[in-house]
Amino acid sequence: MDAEVERRVVHASGGLVPLAFVADLLTYVQLQTVFLAGSLLALVLEALRLSGTIDLAVFDRLTREYEQEGLAGYALYVLSITATLWLFRPEAAVPGALLLAFVDPVAGLLGSGELRRMKQTFVLLATFGLSTLVALVFVPSMPAILGGVAATLADGVKPVVAGYVVDDNLTIPPAAAAAITVGLWLV
Repeated sequence: MDAEVERRVVHASGGLVPLAFVADLLTYVQLQTVFLAGSLLALVLEALRLSGTIDLAVFDRLTREYEQEGLAGYALYVLSITATLWLFRPEAAVPGALLLAFVDPVAGLLGSGELRRMKQTFVLLATFGLSTLVALVFVPSMPAILGGVAATLADGVKPVVAGYVVDDNLTIPPAAAAAITVGLWLV
């Protein structure tokens, strides 16, 4: 299997834990705890990887070249979802997590190979449509649309802060959850 597709499959597999909450297999506190434990494990693994203490083949296969000297995308993914789960109510946080888990890999495949500050229009539209559909499972249309817009912007526009591109693994869940929260206040 192509490394890019493998990365996307691993990315989507992270959505299984929030889906366990949706299926009533985990309570929200258990979901928060699982992600907190995952964040701690990711930080330990990243400290070991970045210090050169461990060098696992999976890191070579699933991390991108630009992640070699800093936190890898998987760690940002887990940390972002963890923060979102602890900062927002379930009806906003869970869709935010699922948008990162399931919509981001699709958007990534649609826009694969492009090194642009903003993704192409068709990718942005697909991201918005998929994000809104996923959010609609959890919230009314206004919050879902706002969450879709936020996730699309977080995924499709790559801001640069102090010379570093801000990774969408870090921004999609909190941006979507915040927008959904605002939408819930408005309805």
